[in-house]
Amino acid sequence: METAKWMEQAEEAILHTYNRFPVVLDHGEGVYLYDTEGKKYLDFAAGIGVQALGYGNQKYNDALKMQIDKLLHTSNLYYNQPIIEAAEKLCKASGLDRVFFTNSGTEAIEGAIKAAKKYAYDRDGTTDHEIIAMEQSFHGRSLGALAVTGNAHYREPFEPLPGIVKFAKYNNLQSVSDLVNDKTCAILMETIQGEGGIYPAQEEFLAGVKQICQAHDILLILDEIQCGMGRTGTMFAWQEYGVKPDIMACAKALGCGVPVGAFVMTKRVADSSLKPGDHGTTYGGNPFVGAAVSKVLDLFEEQRILEHVQEISGYLKERLEELAAEYSCIMARRGRGLMQGLELKSAVPAGEVSAKALEQGLILITAGNNVLRFIPPLVIEQEHVDEMAAILGNVLREYHP
Repeated sequence: METAKWMEQAEEAILHTYNRFPVVLDHGEGVYLYDTEGKKYLDFAAGIGVQALGYGNQKYNDALKMQIDKLLHTSNLYYNQPIIEAAEKLCKASGLDRVFFTNSGTEAIEGAIKAAKKYAYDRDGTTDHEIIAMEQSFHGRSLGALAVTGNAHYREPFEPLPGIVKFAKYNNLQSVSDLVNDKTCAILMETIQGEGGIYPAQEEFLAGVKQICQAHDILLILDEIQCGMGRTGTMFAWQEYGVKPDIMACAKALGCGVPVGAFVMTKRVADSSLKPGDHGTTYGGNPFVGAAVSKVLDLFEEQRILEHVQEISGYLKERLEELAAEYSCIMARRGRGLMQGLELKSAVPAGEVSAKALEQGLILITAGNNVLRFIPPLVIEQEHVDEMAAILGNVLREYHP
């Protein structure tokens, strides 16, 4: 079927909540994607940070095929071996103690919020607790996740939203401190803001927020859905800062393509929050996703993914800095590891640049206020960085005076 026919069929059958690029993707290999017409694309978006291992990893594929033939689903009324193994490995990788597996990052945020509220309820018996979240943040599309998303554009059509949420300025400790009161039960933030424009937390800010939480028995919830799973060179971004959360949300690369998320917490929080009957899921933590998570964590060790990210991220940063120096339309580069952004001048729309890059065989996505986002598979090599820089340079040349 021709590409145009596929797209027409999609618009007739699928709810139009995305303005999709005019490409019908068919298969992937390594760090490349191919459309139904055979055109090849270098992928620097990784399915929005999901495909950490790239495409066609045989060991990963074999593990999933084996589990499909064995057992897909049982419900959480029974134990299953793959999810137990996955939970143990995730606890070890994160340094946290208890896991609840979900179907998505949004659900992980929902569960983290419920855990924090239940912790506070069991402590003082009241139900009017407040959460402090951050401006420019993004945590998901469900009503609970929208309530803590610090962008009015996403929230306004669906208000009033549940809970009492106050928004502080990211990387401004005083703005957080000013909002704390005896009703505050949690402070929720991304360790590195993704959708908001690729803004890493400043070390003194994250450490200061942790101190506030410890002083007032407030839970620190870190959203590592996009910045976690090795993207910055440590398994989770907060590990580089040395600031341990009470609850962490993760997803995306946790399953490397299989829909799975998790919220993970310390034993102290687990013992004093959610109990049987407080939370649940039909599909979350079934044997299939357990096999995926377990194999992903094994492959991260076998392929020395963290070491590779530490090595290659410096080269990506260097090439992006070169582009910023060469093209005056680039205002700034920022980010950590393989989570980078180039902020463009307003006269050069990032969405337009992304579309033109796609035409030349490079997949890039945008973030925040006119930012090009670089979140490639973690297995990229220098040759792929060079290829990306060459294509992007060709596009940016059109805007260079």
